[in-house]
Formats: sequence, C-alpha cells, structure tokens
Amino acid sequence: MAIRLGFQIPNFSYGTGVENMFSTVIDQAREAESAGYDSLFVMDHFYQLPMLGTPDQPMLEAYTALGALATATERLQLGTLVTGNTYRNPTLLAKVITTLDVVSAGRAILGIGAGWYELEHRQLGFEFGTFSDRFKRLDEALQIIDPMIKGERPTFSGEWYTTESAMAEPRFRDRIPILIGGGGEKKTFALAARYADHLNIVAGFDELPRKVDAIKARCAEAGRDPSTLETSLMLTVVFDESADPDQLPASMTGRMAIGGPAQIAEQVQAKVIDAGVQGAIVNIPTSHIPGVISKVADALGPVFGL
Repeated sequence: MAIRLGFQIPNFSYGTGVENMFSTVIDQAREAESAGYDSLFVMDHFYQLPMLGTPDQPMLEAYTALGALATATERLQLGTLVTGNTYRNPTLLAKVITTLDVVSAGRAILGIGAGWYELEHRQLGFEFGTFSDRFKRLDEALQIIDPMIKGERPTFSGEWYTTESAMAEPRFRDRIPILIGGGGEKKTFALAARYADHLNIVAGFDELPRKVDAIKARCAEAGRDPSTLETSLMLTVVFDESADPDQLPASMTGRMAIGGPAQIAEQVQAKVIDAGVQGAIVNIPTSHIPGVISKVADALGPVFGL
C-alpha cells in the first residue's frame, strides 16, 4: 500500500436530490481516479459532523457506498477515514473489509479509529464509554481483526470481545493494509506503531514536527523502524485563486491549504513534506464542482512525486 495523495468525500449535500446523490459521488470518484489520486475515502458516520453541517444532512453508510464505488472505479484504493471501532463487532468488520477487498479486486484499506462522535452513539444506541474504554476496545479489536484478515483464526477472550476460531473467508490478498487515523501522540500513535501500515495524522501544520517526533518515539517503544510506518495528513484544501493566505486568520491557514495551484503546492511542501510527513488525504469542503478535484491533483501531484 502506498498513499501519497488520497481524496476524501466529507459530505453528500449536493442539492441534487436523493435520486441524483450517488451519481455525484461516482462522478467525484471517477474524476479522482482520472486525476491521479491513489486512494478514495468516505467518512464512517451516520450523521453529518457538527463542523460540516447539521446531523440530519445526508450521510451514506460507508461500507455500502464503498462496495458500490468498487464497481465504478478500477484503480483507486478504497477505505474509510476512519471506521469507528465502536460501531461494529471486530469479527463483523473483518468480514466487511475482506468482502470489500474481494469486490474491489484487492483495493480495500481498513481505516480504523477509536470513535468519538457522542451524539451518534447516544441516539443510535451504540455504547460510548470513556476515552480510555474506547482505546481499550480498539486495542482488543485489532488483536482480532489483524489475524483474521491474514487468514488466521484467532481465539480471543478480553474485557470487550471474545472469539472462538474466528475466520473471514474468502480473502483476495494475504493481508489487507491497516490505516489508523487520529492525532493522539500516546494512545493512537502507539497502536499505529504496533498494528498499522499507515498513520493518517489529524493535526494543525504547526503541530506536525512534534507529531513526527512522537511517531518515532512510539515506533522505538514498539521495536519498529519508523520508516516502515507510512504517514499522511488529513488536509482540507480551499481552491480559490483569488485568496491570499497571508491575509487570512490563523484558524483557517493552520489546518487548510488555501489559494491557487502554486500557493497550495508551496504550503503543502513547506508545512507537510518538509515537516517529515509523506502524504496527504485531502477533502474539498465546497459542493462538488467538476474539475476542481483535478486541479488540486495537478497542484499537489508533483509535490508528492506523482
């Protein structure tokens, strides 16, 4: 697995009506594939997030959507950014992701995290628990999922989960890559060092040097060469050729690349690549405008050596 330039679809509010919603999703996926992105991600949420809209705005179930997108694309790796571990039993998730890998002919990525959106949990009946609870559950889940997606049959008895010779067949590959997403330097990064092929970092630009140091420390604690753990940044891109990033508030420029192609490329080179992060998974917060996904790829492809 290599993720250098991924594309995330963060919303499904297109103003097209439900009957045309998924065709717009397919249009974005195909444009991303044609433009040279290596991966495509959707969020694993049931309600829209508070920073993006109201809870009742459209939100498709992630794995159903990814299964359909597998038939509409040919090259893109497909995954969630990221699966909420609390929403599915780990054996079910192993079955879901191995099925997606079969359907997509080996293009599935298992993106996973501890879960955080309390409103979804409370209203839909998922157990939320404490911060520590959720990370303990994620650790146990990975001890089950990781062997299952490699064709092993784990028997496991923990505080949260139990299995008995659990299996997931059929499988398309010997192992599906695991992506862990988040910004926690102790818990999240430690789990990534133990289990993940890729770590997608959620952080501001000014935090990245410290995050990179923390990743190296967690890898050292796990006895792992940090060069074997790929990294990317979750990055919002505002494509606006009239914008002057120097005139915008730090609350915007600290987590977003803003401007025209040259400005976006300069910001990502200086603030992401030079900080030691290898890639980016970008989202574009505006409604889908044909051509913008391609323009962002044209700007960032050379930065990531694509």
